[in-house]
Amino acid sequence: MARPVTLFTGQWADLGLEEMAAKAASFGYDGLELACWGDHFDPGRAAKDKAYCDGRHGLLARHGLKCWAISNHLAGQAVCDLIDERHKAILPAHVWGDGEPEGVRRRAAEEMKTTARAAANLGVKVVNGFTGSAIWHKLYFFPPTTQKDVDAGFDDFARRWGPILDVFKEVGVRFALEVHPGEIAYDIYTAERALSSVGGHPAFGFNFDPSHLVWQGVDPARFIDRFADRIFHVHMKDAATTLDGLSGILGSHLSFGDARRGWDFRSVGRGDVNFEEVIRALNRAGYAGPLSVEWEDSGMDREHGARESCEFVRSLDFTPSGRAFDAAFEE
Repeated sequence: MARPVTLFTGQWADLGLEEMAAKAASFGYDGLELACWGDHFDPGRAAKDKAYCDGRHGLLARHGLKCWAISNHLAGQAVCDLIDERHKAILPAHVWGDGEPEGVRRRAAEEMKTTARAAANLGVKVVNGFTGSAIWHKLYFFPPTTQKDVDAGFDDFARRWGPILDVFKEVGVRFALEVHPGEIAYDIYTAERALSSVGGHPAFGFNFDPSHLVWQGVDPARFIDRFADRIFHVHMKDAATTLDGLSGILGSHLSFGDARRGWDFRSVGRGDVNFEEVIRALNRAGYAGPLSVEWEDSGMDREHGARESCEFVRSLDFTPSGRAFDAAFEE
């Protein structure tokens, strides 16, 4: 099938796009999934200026690269979240504004609509991102959380994201939620409910990332099978569970990269994700889009990891069979 192998630039936003593109090309990638931060892609400018979009394509083309998707996780996070000072560090100044929570949420929603228009101007069909959640902090159900509380959280998501998704539909772009702790959907059951909450909106689907599922005990391949027609984009990222009798699966309030954590992200192929089954499930789903490496491994040099991950993904991908192995006996 030879799906394109791309590199998500979110973890490389300290580099200018020109330098990032040169590195990605040298690592062997086919393209970049552009993050809407750093200098990689400015959605506000792109939504108004087609020449800017053409310039982004031109820059990538000079390095033999293409772009199939952009990502605006940071603004999306603020649409439904309970806003606090942590959000100031991840949001553009014009979205943060004075920091008043409801104002931040409304400006974040407008930023996501702008991102849809920017993607359309760029000529890509998918925007990946987060949604935030008004109920993530109620995960443990103590103090007691009622189903009415949960209903209110999903209703809030539908109310805030429905108008955003309508803009995506209007401009012919789809939004792919990265199912992830901290979002309205973080496993299969919550993904089902999120999809139902927006009435199966045609612009709403998923950016499949197995690293956020495997440490929870969710089978990534079963996620693909369940949402075969809603897998709009794929992240290739790994995670490893390292429970040792001292650590807990919730992370123990320890930073990523701390060896005491009960789980952590790993370079692709060095963790617990069964990527063989992931590829087979993607083949069953008929997914032909990019396999985008999101490289996060606090214990490894990122350039080594990015190069190794590209080689690993290329070696793993394969075209499904067009015939049964024993079909000759039926001819």
